[in-house]
Amino acid sequence: MSKSQTSSYKQAGVDIEAGERLVDWLSSSSEASPHSEKVISGIGGFAALFRIDFKQYEDPLIVSCTDGVGTKVKLAADYGRMPVVAQDLVAMSVNDLICCGAEPMFFLDYLAVGKLELDDSKAFLGEIRRSCHQSGLALIGGETAEMPGVYQDKDFDCAGFAIGVVDRPKVLGAERVQAGDVLLGLPSTGFHSNGYSLVRRLFSKDMDQWVDQLLVPTALYPASYAKIRHIDGIHAMSHITGGGLDNIPRILPKTLSAEITPWEIPDLFLEAQRRGQMTTDELLRTFNCGVGLVFVVAKDRKDQVMELLKSDGVMEIGQIVESSEGSSGWTLKGWDA
Repeated sequence: MSKSQTSSYKQAGVDIEAGERLVDWLSSSSEASPHSEKVISGIGGFAALFRIDFKQYEDPLIVSCTDGVGTKVKLAADYGRMPVVAQDLVAMSVNDLICCGAEPMFFLDYLAVGKLELDDSKAFLGEIRRSCHQSGLALIGGETAEMPGVYQDKDFDCAGFAIGVVDRPKVLGAERVQAGDVLLGLPSTGFHSNGYSLVRRLFSKDMDQWVDQLLVPTALYPASYAKIRHIDGIHAMSHITGGGLDNIPRILPKTLSAEITPWEIPDLFLEAQRRGQMTTDELLRTFNCGVGLVFVVAKDRKDQVMELLKSDGVMEIGQIVESSEGSSGWTLKGWDA
């Protein structure tokens, strides 16, 4: 592109040179990454190439996930904290990815902004890269789009794409779940990336007081799953996102139901409950309420799993029972109304 064309484009609100500097910065990193030996061609090209060695699999399946951060981006934009939601972006996809038993392989991101601020974008992509490393993902590509007229200067949106592999005989899911299985939960870090249209309304009058807690990033769970993935008794997993406990029936056969026993709901959720005048049932159907990932585990493997995940804060939150209504769902046992 000629200098005059670049200048005209910049006058229209798109800084091509800033975008090129951002790509150069990201692609020049010498930092080691997961699966780096499998990345044939990564950031900076038209497409990324990744080699997967399928010899270790009996019947390999490619697993794909995509997600965004929802209206949490609005809260981050309002407070000038775009980089904070980068971990959310990785977590929302990779936490879904591992639910079928997949091993994370690589990740791509999409970032759209009204005005490309180089320092903010570097910080955002740096957090993407760190979160990928923590999750066992190679960051192999993405897109950063400067879109004046579509977004205001401080506004942005983002999306993530995660790819993994699972051996067909080891796929986790409803067909493995049995009555008597135990439900084990890993703690969340807060609201994660769901329910923020409601959260922003509930806390709008004193947002400055709560914003730090509300912008805590979504927990990354792949490292926890890696500790127990060798155990045969892991039957299914559920990422507790929008809809709260309604995510659990997605991994149950129609003949079974989840019986949910109490855990200590963090104060942040109780404050939301108070402000929204919600019942406990409504609260549990709206937010994760302190449990971000649920494992369905064979009863005779419970102690082993709990010991391995002790440092991660694992807690027992219920069991699988025969469904009295003939369709999968969940009920509360021992909870106050």
